Amino acid sequence: MEYFCYHRDRPGSAALRHELVEEHWSYMDRYAKELIARGPTFADDGDTPTGSVHIVDLPDPAAARAFAFDEPNYQAGAYRDVMVRRWRNTLGRTMWDFPGGRTGGNRYLVLGLGSGHAPADLALPRERDGLIAYGPLLSDDGTTWLGTAVLIRASDPDTARAVLTPNRYAGIEVHNWQFGGRPS
Repeated sequence: MEYFCYHRDRPGSAALRHELVEEHWSYMDRYAKELIARGPTFADDGDTPTGSVHIVDLPDPAAARAFAFDEPNYQAGAYRDVMVRRWRNTLGRTMWDFPGGRTGGNRYLVLGLGSGHAPADLALPRERDGLIAYGPLLSDDGTTWLGTAVLIRASDPDTARAVLTPNRYAGIEVHNWQFGGRPS
């Protein structure tokens, strides 16, 4: 089962995250085979960290929660909250399989938060070249649609936002995002 985890930073926690970077990477190394995508989000300035995305394939909701809440930055108080949702890997690949590579262009996390109405954007958009990861956010049992999560390469935030159908969500968030992992 695939899960989308988004840890949002506590304001002023950048120094703590920097201090714990090796512990974070070591923790993630334990899940290297299960990770579908990962990476930090940033404020509009492109430099200030705002959170951390992890899409991971784990056996059940309890394992996903353990993954999210045992993470060293969470344990140390660097994050203000965590979103853990079941997710479906509509592209069927990892971010490392993205044909566009790790660099070049602007990358975004687009979160469409469900409105309580009929599901939206379950099928892949016609224009797929920039899609790094794409799929619905679901309830733990996988039956209720709660939104959509997308990692995308796009020219700007508005173009990234346009991957989701307007007016079908309670809200759409767009965050600067980059490929994560240990620097090579």
